[in-house]
Amino acid sequence: MSFADSYGPWALVAGASDGVGAAFAERLAEHGINLVLLARRQTVLDELAAGITDRTGVETRTLAVDLTEANAAETIIAATTDLEIGFLTYCAGADSRFEPFLSAPIATAEAMLHRNCTVPMQLCHHFAAGMVDRGRGGIVLFGSGAGFAGAPNMVAYGATKAFDMVFAEALWAELHDKGIDVLGLILGKTDTPSLRRLEHARGQLDSEDDSPSDAASISEVIEEAFANLTNGPTLMVGEQMRTVYRMLGTLTRNQTVEMMAQAVQATMGDDR
Repeated sequence: MSFADSYGPWALVAGASDGVGAAFAERLAEHGINLVLLARRQTVLDELAAGITDRTGVETRTLAVDLTEANAAETIIAATTDLEIGFLTYCAGADSRFEPFLSAPIATAEAMLHRNCTVPMQLCHHFAAGMVDRGRGGIVLFGSGAGFAGAPNMVAYGATKAFDMVFAEALWAELHDKGIDVLGLILGKTDTPSLRRLEHARGQLDSEDDSPSDAASISEVIEEAFANLTNGPTLMVGEQMRTVYRMLGTLTRNQTVEMMAQAVQATMGDDR
């Protein structure tokens, strides 16, 4: 089957407003897949949708939804009941704070847990059922190397990304022989607008127009993702991430935590 036959006619892209999510949506459209673009900012989504339609001719629909809200999944499901969603990708979930666990109210961590774990689980449960009935479809969940082991300033974030990685792997184990391609992408440091904003705010970049050092490009992430959609359950994206993962295999669990803590301290200094 063609790409559109395998994964169409519609894809839902959560976290589509910029960065990897927007680029992922663009590539899906180039393959002839209609798009439901989901993020918080309606104006940004409308601009993205118009540009994608102009460039590719696919249909687009926008959903401005805050994924930390309790009824986020319910809202998304209700807004797509008339569509056949053959592909789901969950790109949302970055941590823009990178601060100690006790520096914010517990509600901050609870919101991240809901956005990064509960909502993607709810959406996969709903949309995968239709994919199984049709015997085709695809699911891509974005993870992070922060999920390999605990580290300071990423207490809740790292834990949610560990969940995402195992969830994607388990979902693949249940669904891959039913015609559903499931892939968990494990990203390292990636040159996204959110990372640029964070490093600029911390004085590590002179401008948000600068690229962070040692960061993988968005195009690299997209190329590897689309080349490996059928090669689940897990893909370490970028040679740097693959090297780190191989190295971690030589360490004990405690040594891994110590190494990650030292890496955070070296990156951030003594202010955290």
